[in-house]
Amino acid sequence: MARRIAAGAAYGGGGAGLIGAAVVGLVLAEVRLARRHVGNGGAGRVPVADGVYGHAYDTPGEPPLRLTMLGDSTAAGQGVHRAGQTPGALLASGLAAVAERPVELRTVAVPGARSDDLDRQVALVLSAPCPVPDICVIMVGANDVTHRMHPTRSVRHLSTAVRRLRTAGAEVVVGTCPDLGTIEPVQQPLRWLARRASRQLAAAQTIGVVEQGGRTVSLGDLLGPEFEANPRELFGPDNYHPSAEGYATAAMAVLPTVCAALGLWPEEERPDVSRREGFLPVARAAAEAASEAGTEVTAAMPTGPRGPWALLKRRRRRRVPEAEPASRPL
Repeated sequence: MARRIAAGAAYGGGGAGLIGAAVVGLVLAEVRLARRHVGNGGAGRVPVADGVYGHAYDTPGEPPLRLTMLGDSTAAGQGVHRAGQTPGALLASGLAAVAERPVELRTVAVPGARSDDLDRQVALVLSAPCPVPDICVIMVGANDVTHRMHPTRSVRHLSTAVRRLRTAGAEVVVGTCPDLGTIEPVQQPLRWLARRASRQLAAAQTIGVVEQGGRTVSLGDLLGPEFEANPRELFGPDNYHPSAEGYATAAMAVLPTVCAALGLWPEEERPDVSRREGFLPVARAAAEAASEAGTEVTAAMPTGPRGPWALLKRRRRRRVPEAEPASRPL
C-alpha cells in the first residue's frame, strides 16, 4: 500500500499513471551503465571517522551523546580523503556544538549496501556492549534503485530497522533516497526518469519511517539545484559520491532534524504557513518531501479522516562546523 500511494503521489496523482516496466528497465540499465563510469560500489577507501568529537565541552561525570551512522556509501563517507569530511564527523561536530556536549560517533554503514543489509547493521548496533545510541542516522536507497530491489521489499527492510532501533530507545533520522537524476553520466530523457524512480522510493520510505516513529529528511537530489548548478564542486572525482563540500551541504540539511529529535532544537508550536509547513496526510507529506530537498517529515496525530497524519517541516539550515580530529574511544 505504501508503494502504491507513494508511487501515485510522486507521479502526479491518479491521472498520470506509472512508468511502464520496460521503460523502468531501460532507466535502470542506463544507471548501471553510468555506474561503470563513475566507479560506484564497494571499491575505494572510506576514512575511519569513529571517535569522540567536541572535547571542548567535556563535563566530568556526563557521558557523551552517542551517534551511529547506518546505510550505504553516502552514510559511510566514500569519496573523501579525510575523516573530518565524512557526514558522520560533520554531524557529530555540529551536534556537539549545539548540545555543548561531546558526541561519540560510530559508523556501521558500508559502501554498496542496500536496505536488506540494514538487518545486519542494526544487529551490530544492538548487540554491542556499549549503550544503545541516542540517535541513529540512516542514509540508504540509491543501491536499491540501481540494483532493482522491489520497493516493497526495500521499504519493509527500512521500516523494520527503524522499528527495532526505536523499540531499543534510539531516536532515528533517515535521509531518504537521493535523486539519481543528478548524476552527470545519466543523460536525458533517462535522467528525468531516474529522478522519478528515486522520488518514488523516497516517498515510500517516508511513509514507512514515519509510521515506525522515525523522522525523515528529503535529500531529494542531494539538495538538487545546488548539486546540479555546481557538479564540479559538490560531486567527488567519481561523479557519483559527494565531495567534501557536497557532504557538508547534505549535513547542513540533516543536522536540524537530528537536533530536534534529541530535543535540542526549538520546536515551533505552530507550523510556519509562510514556509508551506503544516499537518498533512502522511502519503501527501511523503510526496511533497520527496520532491523538495531538506524537508522533514515526522509523525503527528495517530490518525485522521484520511489515515495517519504527519507534520511537514522545512527547517532552516545551520552551518556545520568543520569537524575536529576525533579521539578514538577507549
